[in-house]
Formats: sequence, C-alpha cells, structure tokens
Amino acid sequence: MSLLSIKNFSVHIDDKEILHDLNIDVQPDTLTVLMGKNGTGKSTLAYALMGHPSYQVREGEAIFEGASIAGVSPDKIAKMGMFLGFQHPIEVPGVTVIKFLQTATRALSGGELDYDAFQEELLSILEKLGIDQSFLYRYLNDGFSGGEKKRLEILQLLMLKPKLAILDEPDSGLDVDAMKVVAEGINMARKKGTTILLITHYKRLLNYLNPDRVVVLANGTLARDGGMELADKIESEGYDFLASRIS
Repeated sequence: MSLLSIKNFSVHIDDKEILHDLNIDVQPDTLTVLMGKNGTGKSTLAYALMGHPSYQVREGEAIFEGASIAGVSPDKIAKMGMFLGFQHPIEVPGVTVIKFLQTATRALSGGELDYDAFQEELLSILEKLGIDQSFLYRYLNDGFSGGEKKRLEILQLLMLKPKLAILDEPDSGLDVDAMKVVAEGINMARKKGTTILLITHYKRLLNYLNPDRVVVLANGTLARDGGMELADKIESEGYDFLASRIS
C-alpha cells in the first residue's frame, strides 16, 4: 500500500488554480524527487498536504497511511507522522532551538519526554552533522545564515523521525559543504525509516543521494515520471523538453 496517495488533486490559492488533476503515489521507504520550473506548483503541493489554510483543495484527495488528510489541521497531520522542511524557515526570536525541539518532541510523543535519552540523541546528531552545541541556545532561525537554517531543518527531521518528510528545496542557496551536510542528514533519515518527498530544481543535491523516482510537474500537473534519467535530461536540456504530460 502507498504511504501517500494523491488522486485527482486540485488546489487553489484564493481563486487561482495552481494544481489540477495531479496523481502521485509515494511508496514507503523510498526517496521521490519532485522537480519542475518555478510556479509549477511544487511548494503548493507541500503546503496543501500539510494543511495550510490558504491552500484550498477543491477536488481530489490525499490519503496518508490509509486516512484522508483533506481538511485536517497541520498539528494533527504532524502527529500522524508527516513533516515539512521549509524552503524559507521563519525566524522565532525568544524561542531557543533546544526548547523548540523539546516542545515538538514532547507534543509528538503525547506529552512524555525522556530528557536523558533526548539529550544523548541530540548531541550524537549534532556531532554527525558537524554542528556546534552553541547552536542549540540561539533563537530559532533568528540571525541564521541560509546554510544554518537548512541545517536546522535537517536537525528537526532527524530528531522528530517522521514517517514521511516533505523537503522543500533543502539545497536552495547552499554551498558545496553545506549541501553535503544536508545530503548526509537526508541519508541518515532514510536509514531511520523516513520516506522522503524531495522538492528541488537542480540535480546537484541528487548526486549525494540515491533517488528511487523522479517526477516532474508542468502547468500544475504531472508531466513526466521516471528515474534519474529525467534529472540528467533537465540538467543538460532544461525543462524545454516537456512538450507533453503524463495523464
């Protein structure tokens, strides 16, 4: 059974249709890459799946682990096991990274938190990602560089252990060293059992991963569905080869 099944999905922002008749199944324990030009609906899909109220699902359905998530609030979707890594994470002055992680972990576990186990795991992940412990006592994304924000998204991913992680352009604005850290974190999450739906424009991050599938959006719906050969074609030719779409 698919972990996530998107069927005839149509999404509007205000009265503008962004996605229409979109059909994608995401299988458990896979890394699916979602590519496409700006404005094709990739981020819209991510926000709609996570229950953002501004993204209205007008038709179709999204089924996560056998349950419809249409109209479900973001906090409940998160507790079901879905995670969204933001392209542009917001700053939250006054809330430290460690307090945020503790609160989120406690919420997902039903109010219980083993602080010793939490601390041990957190320090282990920081070491593997090459992040200094002082990072934990800074305010959430406040004054963070682009690379630091993306590292924090990956840290959240590894600590919260979702069943499905939707990562919206985690490679955006990163240099090679930071991209390797992000890729290492994604690979670590996969080893822990997290299924990944990765949104990106470029192939460069994929060079450090091993995607199972590449799907390409155009004009708000599915245009191509295949493997790494699609990412290679986009790298060499751009998106101009998308003259038709897959129904």
